[in-house]
Amino acid sequence: MNRYIELIKNAYSGYWNYLKDLVLFEVQLENYFYGLIIISLFTWLLELRFPWRKNQPIFRKDFWLDTFYMFFNFFLLNLIVLIALSNVTEQFLNDTLEIVNLSVASFQLFEVNSFPYVLKLLVFFISLDFIQWFTHILLHRYEFLWNFHKVHHSVKQMGFAAHLRYHWMEPVLYNSLKYIVLAIMGGFTIQDVAIVHFFNISIGHLNHANINLDYGLLKYVFNNPKMHIWHHAKELPPERKNGVNYGITLSIWDYIFKTNYIPYDGRDIEIGFKEDEKFPKDFIGQELYPFRK
Repeated sequence: MNRYIELIKNAYSGYWNYLKDLVLFEVQLENYFYGLIIISLFTWLLELRFPWRKNQPIFRKDFWLDTFYMFFNFFLLNLIVLIALSNVTEQFLNDTLEIVNLSVASFQLFEVNSFPYVLKLLVFFISLDFIQWFTHILLHRYEFLWNFHKVHHSVKQMGFAAHLRYHWMEPVLYNSLKYIVLAIMGGFTIQDVAIVHFFNISIGHLNHANINLDYGLLKYVFNNPKMHIWHHAKELPPERKNGVNYGITLSIWDYIFKTNYIPYDGRDIEIGFKEDEKFPKDFIGQELYPFRK
């Protein structure tokens, strides 16, 4: 037990120092703090220059709430929960496997470091995106998980910052399943993860942005605003009641597994979920909602 307590303490102190280094620009190439700010400002400028819903305010409904969510979930949530949790989970898994004379390496299917670098990143990116797509489906299919995911779907006017409005329990599930990808491949550096992460954040911001953006034929590969708006649609046909267009960065999974749905231009559709008018409007209320439910 003392071992795990020490692990948690080191995780907190280590991440706090890392966070300070990010803000003070001691970390440069993989600086998530300023990277997020740059991506957000760029996407917001695109919203202002090429708005899809031209009557939507510059500071749309819940703009500042979503901005708070963006920084809380991207940085403070890691400090409060995820870093310590992931370190403890990893150590617990290793300790458990040792009992039966196994290790995480026992489940490694192949060594990606033997791949050319670009192929290595591509395999990592595609595998990770598929796991996220599948996890996203679980959030919609099971009532217990859906009550957490409602926080994300409580957005009533879509904009780039809505991308990172989600309950803190979501990344617990996502990260647990993403660990499978890392375990079976291994060999990824922090720079590899940063490259894929920044790309995913960029596409995620664009998916949620109020941008009149058409990817052409690439819409069948990458998620986009005109596809993702239907994922947030308040009204869907009965056969699609559990949701549509689950893609995170790639849209291809939805086309392959027939979960795609774009019946017409969804620019002005109502977004949300049934009885969302009763859903809490403040951060604390939204965070407590699933537990009260």
